[in-house]
Amino acid sequence: MNRLQYIGKRLVMTALVTLAVVLLSFLMIRMAPGDAATVMAGQAGYADETFMKNLRAEYGLDQPLRVQLWKYLSAVAQGDLGTSYVRRQPVLSVILERLPNTLMLDAFALAVAIAGGIWLGSIAARRPGSAGDGAVTTLSMLFYAIPQFWLGMMVMLVFAVWLNWLPPFGIETMGADYTGLARAGDVALHMILPGLTLALYYMASYARLTRIAMIEVAEQEFVKTARAKGITERQVARRHILRNALIPLVTYAGLQASILVGGSVLVENVFSWPGVGTLAYEAVIGRDNPLLLGIFIVTSILVSLFNLATDIAYSLVDPRVELG
Repeated sequence: MNRLQYIGKRLVMTALVTLAVVLLSFLMIRMAPGDAATVMAGQAGYADETFMKNLRAEYGLDQPLRVQLWKYLSAVAQGDLGTSYVRRQPVLSVILERLPNTLMLDAFALAVAIAGGIWLGSIAARRPGSAGDGAVTTLSMLFYAIPQFWLGMMVMLVFAVWLNWLPPFGIETMGADYTGLARAGDVALHMILPGLTLALYYMASYARLTRIAMIEVAEQEFVKTARAKGITERQVARRHILRNALIPLVTYAGLQASILVGGSVLVENVFSWPGVGTLAYEAVIGRDNPLLLGIFIVTSILVSLFNLATDIAYSLVDPRVELG
């Protein structure tokens, strides 16, 4: 199977996965007690029977479940994710407005986690059982075990409140009206704390995985042959050990990337980062079902595409791996 055929097959699978996500999410949300009309009536300040009835009729909530599901599937097939109950805006436009913020934060966190994890893992694998190995292992276990929301509050307290080095929340300084490079720099400063909070958790996994992979590769015959040829230890570590140890990291990085897209809800809410995570939280609180369903659909498509990119990258890193 060539690469184009494989991509086509995986895109069909992505469509089927998306359909399954829509069906399950729609049914689970409808099974929850209450509905959006109750929430909207509460926000309006009154909830008499006539007003509730009109709301349900306006949004089609008074129709049988199968009719609601069919109408929603037909709309999704045409690229229409519906209208947000609370925001009264198209769901797709609301998500696309927030999605770049989440992708930017996740890309920064993933880059820091990979770079830091490989560096720490290399230090630990250089001399297994040494003090450096023990320190890296201890830090990895510590950051892996600490809850992300607690770690976020701690870094905010230290670096934003006590030291006043970095802004505590948001994506940019309110009222500053920066433009161009000044605005980019302001956004970058606001991204450091939430990005590091996400990165430290995943960096621990990369450090441990890199350490294990490098120790295993170091015992292979081709590494011993390279040493016997007189190649320096640094070149052996970089060109032979680390290069081959990166193969399992590619798979893990793809999985981490897909998890980050939909898994940064806590961190985004702690730092008031205006991304898809905070949007999902707002949709749950407001019982904004179309918006919540739209987030599920978009993130499921992104996860499938990330997994596809991971498989292709894996085959490029290791030519022995065939797509199929």
